[in-house]
Amino acid sequence: MTWLITLAVLVAGIGRTYAQASVTVKVASTLQQIDGFGVSQAFGRAAEFRDMLSGDPQQQGLDYLFNTTTGAGLTIIRNRIGSGTTNSDSILPKSPGGPTAAANYSFDDDDRGQVWFSQQAMKYGVKTIYADAWSAPGFMKTNNNENNGGYLCGTPGHTCSSGDWRQAYADFLVQYVKYYSARGIPITQLGFLNEPDYVTSYSSMQSGANEAASFIPILYDTLEKNGLSNVSLTCCDAMGWNSQKTITQGLVSAGMEKYLKYITSHMYSSDPNSVMPTKLKTWQTEAADLQSRWCATWYGSGGQCEGFTWANKIHNGLANANLSAYIYWQGVEVNQFQASSYLVASDGKTLTPSGRLWAFAMWSRFVRPGAYRVSTSGSVSSTGITAFKNTDGSVVVVFLNSGGSQQSVKVSFSDFTPGAAEAYVTDNTRSVAPVTATLSGGAVTISVPSRGMLTVKLTAAT
Repeated sequence: MTWLITLAVLVAGIGRTYAQASVTVKVASTLQQIDGFGVSQAFGRAAEFRDMLSGDPQQQGLDYLFNTTTGAGLTIIRNRIGSGTTNSDSILPKSPGGPTAAANYSFDDDDRGQVWFSQQAMKYGVKTIYADAWSAPGFMKTNNNENNGGYLCGTPGHTCSSGDWRQAYADFLVQYVKYYSARGIPITQLGFLNEPDYVTSYSSMQSGANEAASFIPILYDTLEKNGLSNVSLTCCDAMGWNSQKTITQGLVSAGMEKYLKYITSHMYSSDPNSVMPTKLKTWQTEAADLQSRWCATWYGSGGQCEGFTWANKIHNGLANANLSAYIYWQGVEVNQFQASSYLVASDGKTLTPSGRLWAFAMWSRFVRPGAYRVSTSGSVSSTGITAFKNTDGSVVVVFLNSGGSQQSVKVSFSDFTPGAAEAYVTDNTRSVAPVTATLSGGAVTISVPSRGMLTVKLTAAT
């Protein structure tokens, strides 16, 4: 009798593995617009990338990040606006003497490697460059230090004997944008805060909604007066989604949506898993595993460094929080094997991509800037689904299977007739590897591996 029970269970399992699910992609039912996916090389990591790697390894590192054939095809970079006391870490390292005194700005044409990194990214077609300040220069803050928090002088409840530095801080940020513009690098998004709800020993500045709301119109007007109305303002890169929600509610109540284009957040204290209370686009601007040693694993035990874990985070952000962008902390690092806070590791000679990189690639290679997420109906056991329409008319459907069984799926479409289909899979043995997608009668049939991803791209019939 025991062997009969075992056989029955086996047969039932086989049935579940190969039973076909049905999904319909509603191409005309659009949701949020997608701006892209990206990384940073802040705090000198860009210079290390440039100086510690050369020749083929350097090129391979760039390809892993930005190449749409062999890499992740990332389309956003996030640069740090330095606020230190040296010329290499600030365009205004010393106080001019007061908020209305003439500022002696200077730029070293390097910005700790970020000029080089921006130029390299642009060669791959990257057009979205987000410049964000972790802090105002120390002499503009209540604690007279770029580190350890402190508030911008002149914001509500924060007066300083030196005066109100809000306009001077706006001028400082705009001058940074102008330096990049003069070198053929257009800053497209500008932020003035980073984790304002967190005080730490490195560059940091505190702010709530009231402080931010007293500064945002000043920065907006300063951009306008300098002919930089094409630069979009962001706020506020809080430590986590829930904290940013609280700040956002205050900003909306204060009427700040007319000045801002993006609400931005990190995920360290809470992941993006619900819609932000704003009509503005929302970005996840910094995310990383800050706990683990280097790991290139796709799926093992569900650890924080694994690619499949990050695929789930990105999926939840896109599907449940309506994110328009998702940015990991660092891209390439050299001899930093104690950490997984970046996507590609190098020992100075060879490069190793992580499963996290390939998780990003399964969206970023195929879902390009300007695409719209579109609705779907139907479900697949243990499988998340996001679908998109690109500006070139192609349709992309991304499947993320958290279950232990392969899933066969038939995908149909409304308001779209596919003429060709190509599919790619990532799991423990494959990284964005081409697989079969069978197109017949206006529908495509694919197989999604257990604890794996499959992306199918379809072009319209002519």
